[in-house]
Amino acid sequence: MEELIPGTVVTLRVDRDAPFGYFLTNGEEDVLLHNNEIVGEFDQDEEHTVFLFQDHQGRLAASMKIPTVQIGKYDWAEVVEVKHELGAFVNIGINKDLLVSKDDLHELWDLWPQPGDRLYVSLKTDKNGRIFGKLATEDVIRSISKPASRKNFNKNIKGTVYRLLLAGSFIISEEGFIGFIHESQRKREPRLGETVQGRIIDVKEDGSVNVSLLGRGHEVMGEDSERIYAYMESRGGAMPYWDKSSSEDISLRFNMSKAGFKRALGKLMKEGKVYQEDGWTYFKKENI
Repeated sequence: MEELIPGTVVTLRVDRDAPFGYFLTNGEEDVLLHNNEIVGEFDQDEEHTVFLFQDHQGRLAASMKIPTVQIGKYDWAEVVEVKHELGAFVNIGINKDLLVSKDDLHELWDLWPQPGDRLYVSLKTDKNGRIFGKLATEDVIRSISKPASRKNFNKNIKGTVYRLLLAGSFIISEEGFIGFIHESQRKREPRLGETVQGRIIDVKEDGSVNVSLLGRGHEVMGEDSERIYAYMESRGGAMPYWDKSSSEDISLRFNMSKAGFKRALGKLMKEGKVYQEDGWTYFKKENI
């Protein structure tokens, strides 16, 4: 006889039908298979393999939709709703979303996953038998990872954030590489479960990689040039900054280094969009 435990998969026989579904049994305990949890043709004379969960009333229920996320089995699940008083709800493929408790999330709400983000989860039960999403540990993530090689150096990388530390963030890439993003290699701290894109700036001996979310030099220069140009547009085509402005003034106004500012400003001058005079930078007339 198979024990009926939420979060597991069992094979049961049909005991009786009901207006809203069927009751399945293991011989001692019954569980409802609602009509909206039936997949394909349903034969009352056959045994059926089902996933057990608790419905919205807290009653044990069954589904013929077998999720890949189960107790002891991990997979990616999409975040569908976030409630600060509870946590993040994920979709595992049945008609009830499961909660990843706020106790398992970061203390800062800004770093919580948002709808559309993904979490690598299993299931767990509390003392009342309720099932919750269980975040994968570092060991679990490492068990599904693959080592990168030196040929991956400087290649673009896309991955999902699975761990947050004070010093930076860990991701697992689409290829399965474990990546670390140091706080100096990002403009903001990504959320747990967020998908990020960057480039590999180092491949370590164990096959894990260091990742930068900052653009390559020419990419950053383009972004910085656009920021400077937009600022000048907001001021009617002139600004009291030029390539001899102080590092402090540049950092305070544009949040970039003086070297980066000079490169970006030089790009605009080379393109014939701006010119400098007496400590100011101006749009050229044909660009006004």
